[in-house]
Amino acid sequence: MSEIIKTEALEYAYPTEEGTLSVPVLKGVSLTIGRGEFVAVLGHNGSGKSTLAGHFNAIRLPTGGVCYVDMMDTREEQNTYEVRKTVSMVFQNPDNQLVATVVEEDVAFALENMGVPPAEIRKRVDDALEAVGMYEYRKQAPHRLSGGQKQRVAIAGVIAMMPRCVVLDEPTAMLDPQGRREVMNVVRGLNTTLGITVVLITHHMDEAVQAGRVVVMHEGSVLMDGTPREIFTRVKELRDAHLTVPQTVEILSDLNERDGAGLPIDALSVEECADILQQYLQ
Repeated sequence: MSEIIKTEALEYAYPTEEGTLSVPVLKGVSLTIGRGEFVAVLGHNGSGKSTLAGHFNAIRLPTGGVCYVDMMDTREEQNTYEVRKTVSMVFQNPDNQLVATVVEEDVAFALENMGVPPAEIRKRVDDALEAVGMYEYRKQAPHRLSGGQKQRVAIAGVIAMMPRCVVLDEPTAMLDPQGRREVMNVVRGLNTTLGITVVLITHHMDEAVQAGRVVVMHEGSVLMDGTPREIFTRVKELRDAHLTVPQTVEILSDLNERDGAGLPIDALSVEECADILQQYLQ
């Protein structure tokens, strides 16, 4: 699997009012993300996960080390346009990304600015709205949509630009449970149906479980990197990093601590957890 994003000893410090640099937020992060992967990035507030995500789209530029996107050095200004065509960002608040008064016009906005021919814009907009299940709302005003629907429209605007990678920075943070489910269904489809590389920044463990790989950030560095099953069985290390674990893992882990049950704790679905508990109770 070839890489689409690669960081080498990446460091970043925010500038202060005096023009100097603050204490680094990222401290030598070396990470590779392959084409077609679905990677969830976890971390408590201040761990550096959103700052790291900003480097993938050249919103942030390294103060040390380097970030490559499709082998392009993001520090080189002539690469910025192509980097941002390759990697698109979706943020927490969809209202900050919706700019038009009609859904289909909003999805078309970036394409018009890119000079895409009208016939191609029409096809891309329709295809993108179909992909996120919002085609029937194409004539609606965005402000009349639910939070989950707005976020799906924002994602459609990104899909229409046909990026090879989408980075979503806590896209469900402001949504209710139904909205979260809607958006996560779309996110999985980006990866499994459209083959787009997905990097999901989240603090919801049940969302991270759906990824193929989990990267845990802590104090500006990569603390863990592996499959969801590998990561979420390291309960003590996650709790020490001020993170929770999926409820299924928590139940089984707590039973082991309380009763010495000796249960496997790698159940990531409710069904797996129920099977283990049924065998235990019998």
